[in-house]
Amino acid sequence: MRPIVKILAVVGTSLVAVGGLFWTAQRRFIYFPTQAVGAASTVSADAEEATFTTDDGLTLTAWWIPASDTPNGSTILAFHGNGGNREDRAPLAQAFTERGYGVLLMDYRGYGGNPGSPSEEGFLLDADAAVVYLESRPEVDPAKLIYFGESLGAGVAIAVAQEHPPSALVLRSPFTSLPDVAKSHYPFLPTDLLLRDRYPNIDTIATLDVPTLVIAGSQDTIVPFSQSKELYEAAIGPKAFITIEGADHNDAALSHGPQMIEEVVSFLHEVTGT
Repeated sequence: MRPIVKILAVVGTSLVAVGGLFWTAQRRFIYFPTQAVGAASTVSADAEEATFTTDDGLTLTAWWIPASDTPNGSTILAFHGNGGNREDRAPLAQAFTERGYGVLLMDYRGYGGNPGSPSEEGFLLDADAAVVYLESRPEVDPAKLIYFGESLGAGVAIAVAQEHPPSALVLRSPFTSLPDVAKSHYPFLPTDLLLRDRYPNIDTIATLDVPTLVIAGSQDTIVPFSQSKELYEAAIGPKAFITIEGADHNDAALSHGPQMIEEVVSFLHEVTGT
């Protein structure tokens, strides 16, 4: 029995060590910010830098891009995913401004040259500040504010919609909760117990009576397609689900492809009239 006891002790010690490492460094496995960012003119000659301050005192920089065609009166607040920064979402903003939408490409704390460190709690403060900023702009109608949340940003969009309900919610590659995503990638770890940041989207979406569009790639290897579908089914407002066939998580077809853009614009026209 002694060899077995020794083996179990070694395995137990190893699991504790791995769990301890995951607990202390977990946000390095969740958030992958890029700090370097170009000028706002990367998106459009009419784009401008926008700054706003969070409730905990951080001044964040974002890009405001006005509609390049005839404005339709609606504004899209874009919450990007866990990697890169706002500059990577320039093609998305260009596609929407060409359709008459004003767009704010925000960056969270720790992203795109912004101060601070990424966290769920911090991101919600950042999102709240972005909404308040947009509502202060004279050309923005607060009643026609749309949230576009990509991947992790879908969790941010869903959370901020509780306090500031938008006219519509567009969720690209959303997940049920962060522990659920972690479990799909690290089945050997008790991620449900270890994760500090939770993003309980499946619970929150069931409280939001707002028009919701869910978009998912059929071959998504980061966020399981089934989780996006489950989140859609939990939504209680007017809703639609769009599948981009063959698309993986970071494919252009899913991030700013023509089918995705057309589906979003069609949905927004139906539910908001813009």
